[in-house]
Amino acid sequence: MSAAASLPPHPSAEDEVVEICRDLLRIDTTNTGDNDTSAGERVAAEYVAEKLAEVGLEPVIVESARGRASVICRYEGADPSRGALLIHGHLDVVPADASEWSVHPFSGELKDGYLWGRGAVDMKDFDAMTLAVVRQWKREGRVPPRDLVLVFFADEEAGSAYGAHFVVDEYAHLLDGVTEAIGEVGGFSVSVNNDLRLYLIETAEKGLDWLRLTVSGRPGHGSMIHDDNAVTQLAEAVARIGRTRFPVVITPTVRAFLEEVSAILDVELDLENPEATIAKLGPIARLIGATIRDTANPTRLDAGYKDNVIPGKAQAVIDCRTLPGRSEEFERQLRAIVGPDVQVDYIHRQPALETSFDGALVDAMAAALRAEDPGARPVPYMLSGGTDAKALNRLGIRCFGFAPLKLPADLDFSALFHGIDERVPVDGLQFGVRVLDRFLSGS
Repeated sequence: MSAAASLPPHPSAEDEVVEICRDLLRIDTTNTGDNDTSAGERVAAEYVAEKLAEVGLEPVIVESARGRASVICRYEGADPSRGALLIHGHLDVVPADASEWSVHPFSGELKDGYLWGRGAVDMKDFDAMTLAVVRQWKREGRVPPRDLVLVFFADEEAGSAYGAHFVVDEYAHLLDGVTEAIGEVGGFSVSVNNDLRLYLIETAEKGLDWLRLTVSGRPGHGSMIHDDNAVTQLAEAVARIGRTRFPVVITPTVRAFLEEVSAILDVELDLENPEATIAKLGPIARLIGATIRDTANPTRLDAGYKDNVIPGKAQAVIDCRTLPGRSEEFERQLRAIVGPDVQVDYIHRQPALETSFDGALVDAMAAALRAEDPGARPVPYMLSGGTDAKALNRLGIRCFGFAPLKLPADLDFSALFHGIDERVPVDGLQFGVRVLDRFLSGS
């Protein structure tokens, strides 16, 4: 018997995805938004790079700051003249308070058919799927139809400055030729009944504007009558923002979603009163409610330094999410709401993005989903949050949210993101591996 014959067989991608996901969940990559208190992604990046190098790929680790590491790797395809496909995930996770969880958030515990841990759905599950599939392909000598560029970013959970934006600014040459990309948040199922599941594919993201409002007034003693109080003026402006409902705007993505879903559920679609239609969609309405209008939510207030002193300045932070094509009009409306005496400054700004739900890549997604789930109905949707796609969009890359997961009908998937007892179903992970394998073969 030869030495090679005596070696144990390699695990299949469906088996290996569980092991890889568990390993990643056990690596603390907490991102607090502060480099001094964040765990960093270096350990996870080295793990990912090792898994890629083991099968003959040549990953590159890049650091934007100490410990803030991303991994980039190109898997050469059969037709280099075609645009490359980028598959991206992020390695960082939001903080987790272990005292609130039923398991330790970095235990990677396997129980009740789920893998538990911070990052299980956001998004070490898809990181693991990607690694499992490409490792199997390399071991089998398979060549993708076109170049695949694999990227595992740092810092997605705090705005991507140390991850995706850094890579786009400093290492765009490693993404040469990329025309399309897949990543979070999409490809997951929403059960309509036992025989029918919607699979939401992200084709749009709202824009992100964090604004600081500042009001200056006359400082003074708290015991005096005072008609130039910065706190009062700011509070009134913040209250006006909180009461404002911005106008309904139906984007192409949301229109397509409403048309598809209302037809599937046999609900009359009234685009003159889309909120009435959405109200009839049941639990699915939660997925779209924030994607028909801009939103502005006050999140922080800062004023004063002593109980009996009227401060000369008061500030607030407003988290604003804007629809594609609405940024300039939204700013005009917001400034009108707060009035001329309130200074408005941008803390952080990332534009909305939107692409169409068509083309060969979308066809490949739909075919892969239907091959593994005959009850699948792929539909486009808009994410009210944001992802690393905003950075990639700066390079003209067409971005989709497609990280396939078939979910139990009773699982509140959206509540798991940044939530307590975050977990991913093992059979959902394995479903995702099969779909990703089919999709990449046909892309």
